[in-house]
Amino acid sequence: MLKSLCDVHTHTLYSRHAYSTIEENVRSAAEKGLELFGSTDHFSSMLFPTFDVRNYQFYFNYKSWPRVWHGVRLLHGCEADIVDCDGHFFGYDVAYARGMTQERLSRACYLNDAVFSECDYAIASIHNREFAEGQTLVRTTQAYLGALENDRVLILGHVGRAGVPFDLDEVLTAAKERHKLIEINEHSLGDMPERSKRCREIAERCAELGVKITISSDAHIAPAIGEFKNAYALLEEIHFPEELVATRSAEAFLEAMSEAGLAVPDFS
Repeated sequence: MLKSLCDVHTHTLYSRHAYSTIEENVRSAAEKGLELFGSTDHFSSMLFPTFDVRNYQFYFNYKSWPRVWHGVRLLHGCEADIVDCDGHFFGYDVAYARGMTQERLSRACYLNDAVFSECDYAIASIHNREFAEGQTLVRTTQAYLGALENDRVLILGHVGRAGVPFDLDEVLTAAKERHKLIEINEHSLGDMPERSKRCREIAERCAELGVKITISSDAHIAPAIGEFKNAYALLEEIHFPEELVATRSAEAFLEAMSEAGLAVPDFS
């Protein structure tokens, strides 16, 4: 029976349409018996109507979080929005010259670079698909290919429900070559037949090509942390190989991070 002892796509109050604190989420992870927990709030235009770097200091103070909390290893991340067909992320073109306390910086910084530098990993997702309207399959596929080229990106998030067409084999092959992961998202399954069908197609092709996946809750409230019943049902039905599930244990996920070139934190 498949098991996921990590939940690496979750949200706190900072995401604005989520409802729990980081402490409540971690406590829930501990109660569910998880070994490793990743907090990945939205890094997206959906958070704030106008730019002010002070709105993003949540990410810049990640160092204050304990690395082990309630016995669970804790990772710092973000779910970053892909914003164009070149695979750029929200904030890639937003420069700022003053810091958190409004001191003048020695050089201008770009918001995307600054936030990613504070994260152990990033999930690349599409929420607003307007940029893909009227584009060719080659261009929409490039949105995911471009995102995979970013060194901080580890996971492609909920590609089964993004609503953007792409060449599945081309994206999965690129993910495998770069040691990146494809998410099977609990929130995308269940009572959504079309999304579930697409997620199944993606999972089946990952199994055939040997592409590693994550099983994630995409929880927006603490009780949903570590709940994967629909994902389990899908993966067990298609006999998905356990060795391709990067979230099957903390060690497996941290190994996947290392394979992708990401630094593994010190939890001691």
